[in-house]
Amino acid sequence: MPDLFADAPKTRRDSARRGAPRGPAGDAGYTAKHIEVLEGLEPVRRRPGMYIGGTDEKALHHLFAEVIDNAMDEALAGHADWIEVEMTADGFVTVTDNGRGIPVDPHPKLKNKSALEVIMCTLHAGGKFDSKVYETAGGLHGVGVSVANALSERMEVEVARGQRLYRMAFERGKPKSKLQDAGKAPNRRGTKVRFRPDPQIFGAKVHFKPERVFKMTRSKAYLFGGVEIRWSCAKELLRGIEDVPEEATFHFADGLKDYLAEALASATLVHPDIFTGSAGKIGAHGAVQWAVGWTADADGFLNSYCNTIPTPDGGTHESGLRTALTRGLKDHAERSGQGKRAAAISSDDVMVGAGAMLSVFIREPEFQGQTKDRLATAEAQRLVEQAIKDPFDHWLAGHPTAANKLLDFVVERAEERLRRRQEKDIARKSAVRKLRLPGKLADCTNTAADGAELFVVEGDSAGGSAKQARDRASQAVLPLRGKILNVASAGKDKLAQNQQLADLVQALGCGTGVQYRDEDLRYGRVIIMTDADVDGAHIASLLITFFYRQMLQLIEKGHLFLAVPPLYRLSHGGKSLYARDDKHRDEILKKEFHANAKVEVSRFKGLGEMMAAQLKETTMDPRKRTLLRVVLLAEDRKDTEKSVERLMGTKPEARFAFIQERAEFADEAALDV
Repeated sequence: MPDLFADAPKTRRDSARRGAPRGPAGDAGYTAKHIEVLEGLEPVRRRPGMYIGGTDEKALHHLFAEVIDNAMDEALAGHADWIEVEMTADGFVTVTDNGRGIPVDPHPKLKNKSALEVIMCTLHAGGKFDSKVYETAGGLHGVGVSVANALSERMEVEVARGQRLYRMAFERGKPKSKLQDAGKAPNRRGTKVRFRPDPQIFGAKVHFKPERVFKMTRSKAYLFGGVEIRWSCAKELLRGIEDVPEEATFHFADGLKDYLAEALASATLVHPDIFTGSAGKIGAHGAVQWAVGWTADADGFLNSYCNTIPTPDGGTHESGLRTALTRGLKDHAERSGQGKRAAAISSDDVMVGAGAMLSVFIREPEFQGQTKDRLATAEAQRLVEQAIKDPFDHWLAGHPTAANKLLDFVVERAEERLRRRQEKDIARKSAVRKLRLPGKLADCTNTAADGAELFVVEGDSAGGSAKQARDRASQAVLPLRGKILNVASAGKDKLAQNQQLADLVQALGCGTGVQYRDEDLRYGRVIIMTDADVDGAHIASLLITFFYRQMLQLIEKGHLFLAVPPLYRLSHGGKSLYARDDKHRDEILKKEFHANAKVEVSRFKGLGEMMAAQLKETTMDPRKRTLLRVVLLAEDRKDTEKSVERLMGTKPEARFAFIQERAEFADEAALDV
């Protein structure tokens, strides 16, 4: 057989031979003593990211999810009908149920250890592997509660079983003592787990957040109407938090429908009723519960669960829901003689404005990853599709008028999608698109969004100065007349009739609300440029409110900015400097000019008063200007929404209260002026 490497360069062959030193001298650095065997829960503490996805706040709350999921599994199995969750000021979280209680008898294979110790301290140990013990369960890998134990500074477990009470404590995954018999407990049964995350793993500043734990707790009650969940939280932990009560009890007979009705309370529904239902029996071969509503003025969402475990990355059960709804709507179109209109409908068109909740209960589900973010069970798609298709057909047939409205809504989404796909093939600066641009827009000559900027300015006077000061290649200017509409307090009709906002939307080209498409945005930066006074700040706040309510992704993608024009011009002896505000003016006077110098200080009444050269030098030239990027700081979207509603909404008393709370800052500002 010929040598395939005969003609290869000798350097390649020689380099292979000249690797690490061979023989005793080279092997001495890598021997059996370098092979580590990690015992017990040490692998979890060494590599927590492999088990809970990291050591950040999300991963921390996954520990609570693992513990409450065990309690929920007892409820789903029919052995528990209440669960208690308590947060205390010392950082501990306690989860209690009235289920069967974790077994405490000696383990048959490890007779010197109780079953409780084996479950808490051994990976891949638990009762979820045996389908006779749990027909449906969220914990399947046998690592959940043991991982929570491994990553807790301390965990205390109480088990009431056989009319006796047992206790055992652990620190960082290791038992502090053997299982203790605490005596008789004739009126008690179930398991109580009290634990505090380890700061060595998560850091001293990372703690359980009451609002997040509360939300996770309440969602369990929505997902299974057969359980009552009781919540309590220390008052000290709730300072500055409005939506979390000290005590509450959750029991939702209508489950997902109740949840969705609350989530869509402020939205306008395309169909007046929520499509909801269930099929199968929990604990049998499979069960499905769902609730879907279509909104005309809000972004859609789909929250899915498997055995009460959230699946934020979706999976096969979500595919079944999408297929069932799409086929059902197309079948309705055929029955009503509108088959051709509905031919182009896709599942994305059906779901784009849908607010949906989906919960499935199946035996031995398959998840991708230990954190169970995505369901991979192939059978789940068929189960969900068969469960939902017929009820959806009946629901549409029973509401023909509303069903036709829903069909029209979805067809419009499909037509919009196809239209946008066609427009992508048209050059951004084609003659056709020029005709669609608002008349007052002075557009730039660049054809790509990257590097292009749109300055939104107040008034024609400021717009005239900005048009002269701009770089025509990359900077566009759109003047708006005075204060725009406050979209936080105006109705949809006023919003639709407002010409200034219509011009702005048209200039940006990316659509609003559920039709927003970031790839169609015509400018990489949208810059609000208003006067450096109170009126200018008000106009800027109105514009930011508009973008937040109508083009949230534009802010999230980092496209929105505020220009920082000067308020003062300071001149002396041929030297001119600009100041942003009073404080900056005083700093410049002290640092840049002699104490006895007669500095001429002129205050700009507005951008329109500035010469084009001054506006370019101070505010528009990328080499010299200052821009402030608008970002969302609140972790929870609800916190931001509350702030916007409080400051810009229809309740003047809320704004008055805000001003009173910050009266000292207002006094300081008045003194500066």
